[in-house]
Amino acid sequence: MLFEIKKCDLSDLDELTAMYDNLIFYMDSTNSNYPKWTYKQYPARASIRAAILSDSQYACLCDGRLCGAFVLNTDPQGAYNKAKWSIDLKDGEYTVIHSLGVVQTMYGCGIGSFMVEYCKKKSKNDGFRAVRVDVVPSNYPAIRMYEKAGFKYVAEMDLERGIEEIPTFLLFEFVIA
Repeated sequence: MLFEIKKCDLSDLDELTAMYDNLIFYMDSTNSNYPKWTYKQYPARASIRAAILSDSQYACLCDGRLCGAFVLNTDPQGAYNKAKWSIDLKDGEYTVIHSLGVVQTMYGCGIGSFMVEYCKKKSKNDGFRAVRVDVVPSNYPAIRMYEKAGFKYVAEMDLERGIEEIPTFLLFEFVIA
């Protein structure tokens, strides 16, 4: 199986929206919605469109077909500056992974890990000093994946995002050598 990453444009919006909608519907129906995403709310068409327009939405293709997606940008979308990170960085000196998801029929194929490795390499090549991510505390598959990829646990904290059902997030960091 050949994996590749591509930066998305508006021609990808319908397919990405359908992928996230189908994934959330599947996770809800199987009690496996570990990231606590909300069907038709997040990630959804408006947030995907905004990510595309800000040049931060990516897709993973497997043999030319969409099999995963993520956002990589410099916007922590919350109170990251209140955490005690392993290195002290200003906004804009690190990247943040958001909305990383894999098509449910492709679970276990290494797609999530491939996307995370891409984020690490791209961040290094673009001159960033770290990659950071926040994870819902009960999202054990994501926690295992990030730890396996060399991310270190930093803290559990309220990112002040105002999401009642997710009062705290686990923060992880990969320091680029």
